[in-house]
Amino acid sequence: MSKQRVIGMSMFFSAACAVLAWSMIAPIPKPNTKEAPKAQPNQKPPGMAWIPGGEFLMGSLDGKPDEQPVHEVIVDGFWMDATEVTNREFLRFAEATGYLTIAERTPKREDFVGLSPEVAQAIKEEDLVPGSICFNPNFDRDLVRALKQNPNYVNWPNEVWMIAKGASWRHPHGPDSSIDTMLDHPVVHIAWEDATAYCEWAGKRLPSEAEFEFAARGGQNGTVYPWGNELLIKDRWPANLWQGEFPFEHKVADGFEFTSPVKSFPANGYGLFEISGNVWEWCADWYRPDYYDDSPRRNPKGPNSSFDPNEPNLPKRVQRGGSFMCNVNYCLGYRCATRMKGEPSSSSFHAGFRCVLSPKDHDQFLNALAQKRTGA
Repeated sequence: MSKQRVIGMSMFFSAACAVLAWSMIAPIPKPNTKEAPKAQPNQKPPGMAWIPGGEFLMGSLDGKPDEQPVHEVIVDGFWMDATEVTNREFLRFAEATGYLTIAERTPKREDFVGLSPEVAQAIKEEDLVPGSICFNPNFDRDLVRALKQNPNYVNWPNEVWMIAKGASWRHPHGPDSSIDTMLDHPVVHIAWEDATAYCEWAGKRLPSEAEFEFAARGGQNGTVYPWGNELLIKDRWPANLWQGEFPFEHKVADGFEFTSPVKSFPANGYGLFEISGNVWEWCADWYRPDYYDDSPRRNPKGPNSSFDPNEPNLPKRVQRGGSFMCNVNYCLGYRCATRMKGEPSSSSFHAGFRCVLSPKDHDQFLNALAQKRTGA
């Protein structure tokens, strides 16, 4: 796994949010048959919802190319955290294990050699400090407006990000911020390997990309959003998203400028809260834009390796669900079919995760739960 990290260089910020807007996506037709077991195990893990499994059509008809082709997928039943992992829950993990996230560690110059020897040498010594990606409220608005007009410059959003020194899950907006009043908000500034470390401690795992999309649809196979085909529900925002023209104006019509406490918005049909919006969520899979061309029909786990044509030297993992930064003019990450990708050792102030559990791994979960209760 790559341990290269993004530090203060805009060419690498596209991993934080690089989904381009497109026209409204038409609902996809429902499959003709359903398979996979639907029986719910007897013992419900605390804080998790049962996802019954079944067959669905994965992808979209006219979204981005990496959402195509639409193809039939079967997933077996599994448990999924009803909410994103919160600061309160991650704090328990950190206190029990002493774990330091990547954003909290001091990077070394050699971490960047695999990315680019030239980049590694160009990094200033004073920039080799802990930190993570945040929105830059002082971005050059004239420059961004000009770049948006250039069809050959698709990475214009790079200009609105910055590395905030001292930013981490404990300090979401930099060293002067804290989570003291945000314990029920989703944990952020979490890199992929941070998420997997938590999963191992909890006796769970990250969802596959297919599991996440099936769960997000909430039993409404073919809908554009987890709540249906219309963005608004009776003129109300059903998720924590960005309202206004990104990145110039944020109207905060949903009541939240940044993250919202979990369960602030209605659950979907499977009882999952904020499965769309709030924060991007890591999946287990490597990312390849062409994976749907030949993915397995049952329980696909993603390709064996990663390739992102926009940044071919950076391996990427899949992210799903969108965040409070997603909007109608640039990022439609809150759609069920939208795919996103991130460099595994990079973190940002709008990326977190939730866990899943297969019935076959329930004993493993109980053992982890018992160890946590005894302090072992």
